Amino acid sequence: MTATDDFWARMERRGPDTVIVDGTTLGAGSRVRLRPRSRADVFDLALDGRVAVVESVEQDEAGGIHLAVVLEDDPGRDLGEAKLPGHRFFYSAEEVEPIVADSRTARVLVAGIGNIFLGDDGFGVEVARRLSAEPLPPGVDVVDFGIRGMDLAYALQRDYDLVIFVDAAPRGHAPGTLTVLEPAEPEAGVPMETHGMDPVRVLRLAAELGRIPPRVLVVACEPATVMTGAPDEDVRVELSEPVRAALGPALETVRSLVET
Repeated sequence: MTATDDFWARMERRGPDTVIVDGTTLGAGSRVRLRPRSRADVFDLALDGRVAVVESVEQDEAGGIHLAVVLEDDPGRDLGEAKLPGHRFFYSAEEVEPIVADSRTARVLVAGIGNIFLGDDGFGVEVARRLSAEPLPPGVDVVDFGIRGMDLAYALQRDYDLVIFVDAAPRGHAPGTLTVLEPAEPEAGVPMETHGMDPVRVLRLAAELGRIPPRVLVVACEPATVMTGAPDEDVRVELSEPVRAALGPALETVRSLVET
């Protein structure tokens, strides 16, 4: 084996899933307070004392352990969880303080999905946009995933107790009809699909990646028109009247599900 081969073999080794800091086991989803040491750049000064969530535990070539974290109150937190720079930071185990709560706050993800250029398919995106402007209980994240199916599947790997998909789905009802569904768990061994944003495909992809949250619900709205995105279709950025009228009831439904 050459030196180059040995380097890449070391880089491909899987690091530990958890690390113990001050007697507390930290892993993906753990809350910590940042306490940077021996550095004084602008990010360290700005982030000192901030609360962050561990995204992953990483190990470098020399065997050093680092925690990849995202800020708990970062509006672009989903970008950090997708491993994009600027929203994801690295600290050693000595530079974080574990936050141990007496009782853990349940974490909830409300995921708006759909294509805003396909008329009623943008229903879930609009619900997420409106809901994100409201004050929400602690532990509730609202994210407009649009058509980013892979990002959503990775988000489901976090320690969410409940995930609520909000989507437009034709089920044979009158346009604007809302339905709360609990999708069946994906079958084991089914090939992974990385295209498409319907909840079943996303859950199948999440299962292949390693985790499905313990409870998943879908708030579905019956569209008035179903567009496929074919080249000969016109772009339509407005919701139909029945679907637009369902936005208010949909927000009430999601709020009630979050609170239960």
